[in-house]
Amino acid sequence: MIADVLAEATEKMTKAVEVAKEDFATVRTGRANPQLFQKIMVEYYGTPTPLAQLASLQNPEARTIIITPYDKSALKEIEKAIVNFPNLGANPSNDGEIIRVTMPELTEDRRKEYVKIVKQKAEDCKVAIRNVRRKAKDDLDALKSEVGDDEVARAEKELEAITKRATDAADEAFKKKEAELLEV
Repeated sequence: MIADVLAEATEKMTKAVEVAKEDFATVRTGRANPQLFQKIMVEYYGTPTPLAQLASLQNPEARTIIITPYDKSALKEIEKAIVNFPNLGANPSNDGEIIRVTMPELTEDRRKEYVKIVKQKAEDCKVAIRNVRRKAKDDLDALKSEVGDDEVARAEKELEAITKRATDAADEAFKKKEAELLEV
């Protein structure tokens, strides 16, 4: 029972760190990266659809992405979704066949803004980790009558170690992304 609680907590904390890393990937550095467009939802026949399901994305140059829609009728909607997507700062151009997105150069102020966004995402990850820890601790406390105080105390120490590893992983991912963003 205790092992199940700890395994579930470990899995959920690991998942929270992975989600944070995916979110970090959507915050751009100096290069155009197709991952930046992963979270863009396009209104396609009345249904919000991920851009990756509607088009292929290619990265021919450092600051350019070419989006080739599978259905040419979706060009306008894709272009509108890119323009309206927050924190991207991209200016798409549509030639009737493809959409060419050129990313502007990052200024120092813009880089610092991105660091703030990444820091908030890292903090959200840590909050999620602490919420998982709180639930696991409640589950362990509920088991006290069945397994005894010593076992629960040992499991709580293990839970703290798991939590520390997860928060350290989140901090490490943040520091790596921050260095990447501030690198000129």
